[in-house]
Amino acid sequence: MFPISEWYILPAAFLLDLLVGDPAFIPHPICWMGTLITRAESSFRRLKLPTVVSGGLFCVAMVATVWIIASIVMVVAAAIHTDLLHVVEILMLWFSLSTRSLKVAALAVSDALRLGGLEAARRQVGMIVGRDTSELDERGVLKASVETVAENLVDGVISPLFFAALGGAPLAMAYKMVNTLDSMVGYRNERYIEFGKVSARVDDVANFIPARLSVFCVALAHYGLARRWREVLAAAWRDGRNHLSPNAGFPEASFAAALEVTMGGPSVYFGKVVEKPYICEEYKGNPYVAFTVEAACRLMVWAAGVSLLGAMGLAFLMNMVA
Repeated sequence: MFPISEWYILPAAFLLDLLVGDPAFIPHPICWMGTLITRAESSFRRLKLPTVVSGGLFCVAMVATVWIIASIVMVVAAAIHTDLLHVVEILMLWFSLSTRSLKVAALAVSDALRLGGLEAARRQVGMIVGRDTSELDERGVLKASVETVAENLVDGVISPLFFAALGGAPLAMAYKMVNTLDSMVGYRNERYIEFGKVSARVDDVANFIPARLSVFCVALAHYGLARRWREVLAAAWRDGRNHLSPNAGFPEASFAAALEVTMGGPSVYFGKVVEKPYICEEYKGNPYVAFTVEAACRLMVWAAGVSLLGAMGLAFLMNMVA
């Protein structure tokens, strides 16, 4: 384990992500993870084992590889100079966060709708969601964007900070491999229903606590924005399980209550209609407009800030224990 070495490491990485995001000219470790997954998949599929077992070994090998490489980099940096260790920590944690990129991607959808029309917005939202966007109306496009902001607050901010506080930058990077595996092989289709089963379940387990912590982050953030927090907690308690995912319903219910909109409902994935329960159905008549996306992004950034403070507190406790 590599506890966060200095108090300023987490806020420095957070601010770097918030201000700079993910510049296209800088090679991103998540892209390297995706390349590793693509190249290694066929080798594990050739193992003379049940598909679910070979997929499980594949998941363990990918996550372990990232943790080991990140740990070696940390050890080498520490051996060279303490300041280099701090720089490496900040960079790894910066790469594990996606507050700015999530905000930019969501706002790009509302901008595309305003400037290029519905077809442009469909193409833009199709870049950040896994569902079929070709038949979405204006409300559907904006709703998909807001749901992505809510759900990815956990994947892109709270979970990386949580695991960084528990086990330092290598554990945060290992979590990003878990998350990348889920996004690439964790599908319930013919190709991955067995091979990707373990990857999908590991992602569910990894996000279990952060998803529920997100409720309190959103509630506190919404209190700072609108002095309303009880509605967020009540909606998350009531509708947090109204989702096919064991985790995604909690941040979505929190955002839905804060923004006074409905989430969930039927969606099309890979040509098939998937019936999903509604979240905060009492707001079904309320419209989605471009401002809804902007409000969701503002709430997400505030909630991310709250999660940063929580992660700093957890890291302080872990350092005391260590």
